Amino acid sequence: MTGFLKNIDKNWTLFLDRDGVINKRIYGGYVQHWEAFEFLPGVRESLAVFSRIFGRIIVITNQQGIAKGIMNETQLEAVHCKMFAEVEKAGGKIDAVFHCPDEASKPGNCRKPSAFMALKAKKMFPEIDFSKSIMVGDAESDMAFGKNAGMFTVLVGNETVSPEIVDFKTGDLSSLVTLLIREIL
Repeated sequence: MTGFLKNIDKNWTLFLDRDGVINKRIYGGYVQHWEAFEFLPGVRESLAVFSRIFGRIIVITNQQGIAKGIMNETQLEAVHCKMFAEVEKAGGKIDAVFHCPDEASKPGNCRKPSAFMALKAKKMFPEIDFSKSIMVGDAESDMAFGKNAGMFTVLVGNETVSPEIVDFKTGDLSSLVTLLIREIL
């Protein structure tokens, strides 16, 4: 099941969901400012390791709080700038964040599970090969996004997800780092 992990090198791209994977999810709410952003344990250290393994690290996040008027693009950008800085301080990198501000109810929205944000990432970074990409997320929409784009999928956390769209399941990013190191070394 983890055979695809053995082949990972700088030609691979790591796609990460944000809320619930990088930072603590606020159930029923939104990270509107930096003070509400809380890195999950081991994430900064994990991103430092991933930065040495993967060619690109891309964050993909649904942010319908913008369409609902709860927050705005400037607030979201400020959170992401601070997130980038904190990751860099820990020795890691994030190449880009793509977000969808649409409400889930909007017809034809750009939200996961649509592959829209993956295609935006490929437009910015043409070297991205979805067959050499992994989507890590904590929800069904993340796994479906990965499959819709032709990626391998890794589910973190305890969410119940259709098993046919999950290639591997692990507890958190730190567990994935341990597994990756064991597989590729």
